[in-house]
Amino acid sequence: METLNRKQVIQEISHLLSGGGFETSQVYYQSCFDMAARKKLLLILLKVLVNVDSLNESHVQEIRKVASTFLASPLVVGVKSKTQKLEEDVVYERHGLPVIGIDTLKNIVLYDDYPEFLADRGGYYVNINGNLLKEYREEYSLSLKDLADLAHVSRETIYKYENDIVRANPETALILEDLLNMKITVDIDLFEAPKEKTDFTIINDASIQNEKTKDLTNLGFGVLETKKTPFDALAIEKNFDEFSKEENPLIASLESNRPEKTLHKMAISLKDLSLITDSESFFIVNNKKIKDSLEGIPVIRSWELKEAEDSKEFLNLVKERREN
Repeated sequence: METLNRKQVIQEISHLLSGGGFETSQVYYQSCFDMAARKKLLLILLKVLVNVDSLNESHVQEIRKVASTFLASPLVVGVKSKTQKLEEDVVYERHGLPVIGIDTLKNIVLYDDYPEFLADRGGYYVNINGNLLKEYREEYSLSLKDLADLAHVSRETIYKYENDIVRANPETALILEDLLNMKITVDIDLFEAPKEKTDFTIINDASIQNEKTKDLTNLGFGVLETKKTPFDALAIEKNFDEFSKEENPLIASLESNRPEKTLHKMAISLKDLSLITDSESFFIVNNKKIKDSLEGIPVIRSWELKEAEDSKEFLNLVKERREN
């Protein structure tokens, strides 16, 4: 595995996900995330690296914003850290994002076998089901001190385990499981999506750099600009209908001076990403010679954007261009 380059690792992971029933996107090599993958309601944004220590913190910030907007799970998959191979069944962390090796991903995707161990300063740790620990301790009529003495830890430590205050080292967890004759460790759910979407209401004009972004904001959209993605911004109606599909983010390409050949390449990526994320996408351009759509992605001219009265009118125009 150490001899693989990044492109080979990405291809291997793509094949693995496809074999596990995931619908995978194309690879976005110049993006903060390399691919998106969906299986039913689960959406993952993956960053793939050979050496996970090379993860760029600015990319992490972008991945977080995009993942939160799509309610996706961000995940870094790699081969090694410095010169040491990432161990199987262990979750690492870089800049707050979960990091796993390919074998760990394989266990999850093919066998639904999630890792238990978390690598942190000082070694490996596991999470304990505190309620279960307390239930079985009481069932065996053991006090906190009784169980602490048997496990060679302090009474306070057992109390913290039962109240989910601290993690345990694997050796202590194994002793407790032997004593209680019960599995009490908890698998790490790497695919837990963000509980809340990006709050577009906090985005204000001071954060907006693009003229077209300002125009979208004036129509009633919340807009989040991005830099290291296959698109330029994500937008959402601030006052969407509760039952409307427009609740999903809109994927926008807003740069007006790109050559048409470049726009065609971007359109392929936008179409691909729209299918994976179940989102609408569109271009806003200045060039009136460009057709009303590129690779099936609606094209809106900048003056049409300015002439729209509100978000509903703009979205109707996008829908019309898409259907035609």
